[in-house]
Amino acid sequence: MVYSDVANVKHAKKAAATGVDGLILVCAGAGGHGGTINPFAFIAAVKEFYDKTIILAGTLSTGADIAAAKLMGADYAYMGTRFLVAEESNTPDDYKQMVIDSSVEDILYTSSFSGVPANLLIPSLVKQGIDPKSLKPKEDIDLSHLVNAKAWRDIWSAGQGVTTITKRQTTKEIVDQLLTEYEEGVKRLVRNN
Repeated sequence: MVYSDVANVKHAKKAAATGVDGLILVCAGAGGHGGTINPFAFIAAVKEFYDKTIILAGTLSTGADIAAAKLMGADYAYMGTRFLVAEESNTPDDYKQMVIDSSVEDILYTSSFSGVPANLLIPSLVKQGIDPKSLKPKEDIDLSHLVNAKAWRDIWSAGQGVTTITKRQTTKEIVDQLLTEYEEGVKRLVRNN
Protein backbone atom coordinates (compact mmCIF):
# COMPACT_ATOMS: atom_id res chain seq x y z
CA MET A 1 0.00 0.00 0.00
CA VAL A 2 1.24 3.48 -0.86
CA TYR A 3 0.05 6.50 1.10
CA SER A 4 1.15 10.00 0.21
CA ASP A 5 1.61 12.91 2.63
CA VAL A 6 -0.05 16.01 1.19
CA ALA A 7 -0.25 19.47 2.73
CA ASN A 8 -2.54 21.19 0.21
CA VAL A 9 -5.26 20.39 -2.32
CA LYS A 10 -2.95 20.84 -5.33
CA HIS A 11 -0.59 18.16 -4.01
CA ALA A 12 -3.53 15.94 -3.05
CA LYS A 13 -4.82 16.04 -6.65
CA LYS A 14 -1.34 15.32 -7.97
CA ALA A 15 -0.87 12.34 -5.65
CA ALA A 16 -4.38 11.03 -6.37
CA ALA A 17 -3.66 11.13 -10.10
CA THR A 18 -0.71 8.77 -9.59
CA GLY A 19 -3.03 6.14 -8.15
CA VAL A 20 -1.86 6.08 -4.52
CA ASP A 21 -3.88 3.91 -2.15
CA GLY A 22 -4.50 6.74 0.27
CA LEU A 23 -3.78 10.34 1.13
CA ILE A 24 -2.40 11.55 4.45
CA LEU A 25 -3.81 15.05 4.88
CA VAL A 26 -1.15 16.92 6.87
CA CYS A 27 -3.20 19.75 8.33
CA ALA A 28 -2.43 22.93 10.24
CA GLY A 29 -0.71 22.23 13.53
CA ALA A 30 1.13 19.08 12.46
CA GLY A 31 4.62 18.62 13.84
CA GLY A 32 7.54 19.18 11.50
CA HIS A 33 6.62 20.11 7.95
CA GLY A 34 2.92 20.72 8.40
CA GLY A 35 0.31 22.31 6.25
CA THR A 36 -1.84 25.34 6.87
CA ILE A 37 -5.30 24.05 6.00
CA ASN A 38 -7.94 23.43 8.65
CA PRO A 39 -8.85 19.70 8.75
CA PHE A 40 -12.58 20.35 8.21
CA ALA A 41 -11.88 22.25 4.99
CA PHE A 42 -9.13 19.89 3.84
CA ILE A 43 -11.21 16.70 4.18
CA ALA A 44 -14.20 18.31 2.47
CA ALA A 45 -12.07 19.55 -0.44
CA VAL A 46 -10.32 16.21 -0.96
CA LYS A 47 -13.57 14.21 -0.78
CA GLU A 48 -14.79 16.22 -3.79
CA PHE A 49 -12.37 14.30 -6.03
CA TYR A 50 -10.99 11.37 -4.04
CA ASP A 51 -12.84 8.28 -2.78
CA LYS A 52 -10.01 6.12 -1.45
CA THR A 53 -8.47 6.05 2.03
CA ILE A 54 -8.07 9.39 3.80
CA ILE A 55 -5.81 9.65 6.83
CA LEU A 56 -5.93 12.81 8.90
CA ALA A 57 -2.73 14.17 10.48
CA GLY A 58 -1.98 17.28 12.48
CA THR A 59 -2.65 18.23 16.10
CA LEU A 60 -4.20 14.86 16.93
CA SER A 61 -3.15 13.57 20.35
CA THR A 62 -6.22 12.14 22.12
CA GLY A 63 -8.77 9.43 21.50
CA ALA A 64 -11.45 12.11 21.20
CA ASP A 65 -9.38 13.61 18.37
CA ILE A 66 -9.52 10.23 16.60
CA ALA A 67 -13.32 10.12 17.02
CA ALA A 68 -13.58 13.65 15.63
CA ALA A 69 -11.38 12.73 12.66
CA LYS A 70 -13.65 9.81 11.83
CA LEU A 71 -16.74 11.99 12.24
CA MET A 72 -15.25 14.48 9.76
CA GLY A 73 -14.85 11.67 7.23
CA ALA A 74 -11.30 10.42 7.74
CA ASP A 75 -10.75 6.68 7.59
CA TYR A 76 -7.80 6.84 9.98
CA ALA A 77 -6.01 9.27 12.28
CA TYR A 78 -2.23 9.69 12.16
CA MET A 79 -0.29 10.73 15.26
CA GLY A 80 3.38 11.57 15.47
CA THR A 81 4.02 13.94 18.35
CA ARG A 82 1.92 11.82 20.76
CA PHE A 83 4.36 8.93 20.37
CA LEU A 84 7.57 10.95 20.74
CA VAL A 85 7.35 10.43 24.52
CA ALA A 86 6.72 6.69 24.36
CA GLU A 87 9.20 4.72 26.47
CA GLU A 88 10.06 2.66 23.38
CA SER A 89 10.76 5.74 21.26
CA ASN A 90 14.41 6.50 20.50
CA THR A 91 13.66 10.20 21.00
CA PRO A 92 16.33 11.70 23.31
CA ASP A 93 15.20 12.09 26.93
CA ASP A 94 15.60 15.90 26.79
CA TYR A 95 13.31 16.01 23.74
CA LYS A 96 10.70 13.81 25.46
CA GLN A 97 10.71 16.06 28.52
CA MET A 98 10.46 19.18 26.36
CA VAL A 99 7.35 17.76 24.66
CA ILE A 100 5.81 16.99 28.07
CA ASP A 101 6.65 20.46 29.40
CA SER A 102 5.38 22.29 26.30
CA SER A 103 2.01 23.68 25.32
CA VAL A 104 0.57 25.04 22.10
CA GLU A 105 2.21 28.40 22.88
CA ASP A 106 5.62 26.72 22.65
CA ILE A 107 5.21 25.85 18.96
CA LEU A 108 6.55 28.10 16.20
CA TYR A 109 5.66 27.70 12.52
CA THR A 110 8.61 28.91 10.46
CA SER A 111 10.36 28.28 7.15
CA SER A 112 13.66 29.64 8.47
CA PHE A 113 15.47 26.30 8.69
CA SER A 114 14.71 24.52 5.44
CA GLY A 115 12.72 26.95 3.32
CA VAL A 116 9.63 24.81 3.96
CA PRO A 117 7.42 25.81 6.90
CA ALA A 118 7.65 23.53 9.93
CA ASN A 119 6.29 23.51 13.47
CA LEU A 120 9.19 23.59 15.93
CA LEU A 121 9.53 23.64 19.70
CA ILE A 122 10.51 27.15 20.76
CA PRO A 123 12.40 25.84 23.84
CA SER A 124 14.68 23.84 21.52
CA LEU A 125 15.51 27.01 19.60
CA VAL A 126 16.25 28.90 22.80
CA LYS A 127 18.40 25.99 24.02
CA GLN A 128 20.54 26.43 20.90
CA GLY A 129 20.89 30.18 21.44
CA ILE A 130 18.39 31.18 18.75
CA ASP A 131 15.96 33.99 19.48
CA PRO A 132 12.65 32.92 17.86
CA LYS A 133 11.69 36.58 17.39
CA SER A 134 14.73 37.11 15.17
CA LEU A 135 13.76 34.47 12.59
CA LYS A 136 12.86 35.61 9.11
CA PRO A 137 11.00 33.46 6.57
CA LYS A 138 13.09 31.57 4.04
CA GLU A 139 16.33 32.76 5.59
CA ASP A 140 18.91 30.11 6.41
CA ILE A 141 19.90 30.25 10.05
CA ASP A 142 23.60 30.24 10.80
CA LEU A 143 24.24 27.42 13.25
CA SER A 144 28.03 27.63 12.93
CA HIS A 145 28.39 29.05 16.45
CA LEU A 146 27.04 25.77 17.82
CA VAL A 147 29.45 22.90 18.34
CA ASN A 148 28.25 19.84 16.39
CA ALA A 149 24.69 21.21 16.16
CA LYS A 150 22.36 20.08 13.41
CA ALA A 151 19.05 21.68 12.56
CA TRP A 152 16.95 18.50 12.73
CA ARG A 153 18.91 16.76 15.47
CA ASP A 154 19.13 19.66 17.94
CA ILE A 155 16.17 21.81 16.89
CA TRP A 156 13.11 19.72 17.53
CA SER A 157 9.71 19.64 15.94
CA ALA A 158 6.35 18.89 17.52
CA GLY A 159 2.71 19.41 16.69
CA GLN A 160 0.26 21.71 18.39
CA GLY A 161 -1.24 18.74 20.23
CA VAL A 162 1.61 18.85 22.77
CA THR A 163 -0.69 20.49 25.33
CA THR A 164 -2.41 17.17 26.12
CA ILE A 165 0.84 15.18 26.40
CA THR A 166 1.73 15.27 30.08
CA LYS A 167 3.79 12.17 30.89
CA ARG A 168 5.96 9.40 29.53
CA GLN A 169 4.15 6.15 28.92
CA THR A 170 4.75 2.87 27.16
CA THR A 171 3.23 2.49 23.72
CA LYS A 172 0.69 0.08 25.19
CA GLU A 173 -0.31 2.63 27.83
CA ILE A 174 -0.71 5.31 25.17
CA VAL A 175 -2.83 3.06 22.97
CA ASP A 176 -4.97 1.94 25.92
CA GLN A 177 -5.50 5.60 26.90
CA LEU A 178 -6.39 6.53 23.30
CA LEU A 179 -8.92 3.70 23.16
CA THR A 180 -10.57 4.79 26.43
CA GLU A 181 -10.65 8.42 25.28
CA TYR A 182 -12.06 7.37 21.88
CA GLU A 183 -14.87 5.39 23.50
CA GLU A 184 -15.65 8.28 25.87
CA GLY A 185 -15.68 10.70 22.94
CA VAL A 186 -18.12 8.55 20.98
CA LYS A 187 -20.37 8.24 24.05
CA ARG A 188 -20.38 12.05 24.47
CA LEU A 189 -21.35 12.44 20.84
CA VAL A 190 -24.22 9.96 21.13
CA ARG A 191 -25.35 11.46 24.46
CA ASN A 192 -25.43 14.97 22.97
CA ASN A 193 -27.64 13.94 20.05
